Amino acid sequence: MNAPFRICFVCTGNICRSPMAESVVRAHLAEDGLDGLVEVDSAGTGGWHEGDGADPRTVAVLRAGGYPHAHTARQFHASWFDHLDLVIALDSGHLRELRGLAPTEQDAAKVRLLRSYEKGAAAAAGPDRLPGSRSGSDLTDDLDVPDPYYGGFDGFEECLQMIESASEGLLVAVRTALTARTVGAARTPGHDSPRGLRGPRRPRDKERT
Repeated sequence: MNAPFRICFVCTGNICRSPMAESVVRAHLAEDGLDGLVEVDSAGTGGWHEGDGADPRTVAVLRAGGYPHAHTARQFHASWFDHLDLVIALDSGHLRELRGLAPTEQDAAKVRLLRSYEKGAAAAAGPDRLPGSRSGSDLTDDLDVPDPYYGGFDGFEECLQMIESASEGLLVAVRTALTARTVGAARTPGHDSPRGLRGPRRPRDKERT
């Protein structure tokens, strides 16, 4: 059996944005039947909050959005690149730092901005700012999920909305990657179509407070 496709979301301290993205994408993967094929976790570029739970405001907006949540903060390490398929940065500062940590060019290409997956993001950023570029020209604040830590609760709600919007395109990219893996592997009778590779996800029914 092939190894799962592994994604790690990374922000600064791993208590606000990245655990929010982890919870949102994990829930949508489960809805699409892909939870057995894709593993999702999160980390921070720094270790200030290692062992802590998510910020209470993050927990509150996730609960309001109907997303299951359990989290313990940890710090990202360069050695993790070896077993990850995608490293998703929440802002351009994280993108820059993570690519600097990458042991190889191939590992650096695994690092993408979350909002680069939004519909129209590449066109808005310009042809020299496409996701995965090593030139550094895609390090644009226009695609950042802003840090809500020092603001009010509305900042956390705004972050959730951005993450939800970008997650649609990310899930399309993940489905494409899973299909490519299957096509590239030797075909086995009865296993030509991976479980759960369905079409676009239906909108979630949510209750917000």
